[in-house]
Amino acid sequence: MDPQIRPLLEAASRPYAAARRYAWRFARGKLRHDPVFMYLLCYGLLPDRGSLLDLRCDRGVLLSLLKAAKAQYQAGLWPQDWPAPPLNLDLSGIELREERVKAAQSALGGGAQVDLHDLRDFAFRPCSVFVMLDMLHYLGAGDQLPVLEKAARSLEPDGVLLVREADAAAGCPFQVTSALQRRGGGRLRNSLHFRSRGSGSPRPRSSLSASAWRR
Repeated sequence: MDPQIRPLLEAASRPYAAARRYAWRFARGKLRHDPVFMYLLCYGLLPDRGSLLDLRCDRGVLLSLLKAAKAQYQAGLWPQDWPAPPLNLDLSGIELREERVKAAQSALGGGAQVDLHDLRDFAFRPCSVFVMLDMLHYLGAGDQLPVLEKAARSLEPDGVLLVREADAAAGCPFQVTSALQRRGGGRLRNSLHFRSRGSGSPRPRSSLSASAWRR
């Protein structure tokens, strides 16, 4: 691990130790091995101010990372070749599973807000950033586009919609991703709906594809 980012990852995962040991291990593993989190910071994809809503934020790992990034930057412990992290961005998330909301709330304290909601019938408030990381495939085939359209309509001027999803046309890389998602999906694991990149219809199987859309 790059010694420049080790303090950041440790600071972001440490608050989960107060929730449950599994929550700490989950957060630590995600931050260490999933490149999307460092990608958002090292390429400066998030605005400095406004509000961010993480849709189906799980245990709030991204929110914890952004909290830690602000503290590390202000303490002078920041990679020299990275842009400054968001310092004035209000952080919030919604999650469908109550136990994960509780874990997020315990870890985040007052630095970010996580609430229990079903995003399909949740009225999105205007935001400068919507984040959808590996969550669309948990929605039914008929629910995915309405959720995307609702988020796009709720973006503030110059807002950003960040999406990462598995690409159902990617062959072997998809098979690995799909297996991991089904393993961790609990009771939802048998009802995942993946799409192929560039296709308007769901596909039964999918590599990771990430995109950012700016209004």
